Amino acid sequence: MAGFVQIIEYRTSKPDEIAALMEDFRAKREADPDGPAPTRGMTCADRDEPGRYFAIVEFASYEEAMQNSARADTTEFSERMMELCDGPGAFYNLDKVDEQDYS
Repeated sequence: MAGFVQIIEYRTSKPDEIAALMEDFRAKREADPDGPAPTRGMTCADRDEPGRYFAIVEFASYEEAMQNSARADTTEFSERMMELCDGPGAFYNLDKVDEQDYS
């Protein structure tokens, strides 16, 4: 099974500003779909630790994820997001080995 998932763990006291930044990035990427892009994404808030969040982003492959990371708009987005965070983020790079659909 091909696929790659990146999880970005971050802390922020400005979740609404980060959500708006993410929505703006998604809209711009949809308007200019040239080049690799995520296939799916979600943001999760930690119920046990307020202020802690996870962005989970899926790509078709590791190679596409790395090409996406090299894009100027991705770099700008990442820099702006980190400015809104309360400290550095942690990145987890995961190869997808299995998937279940329970719907």
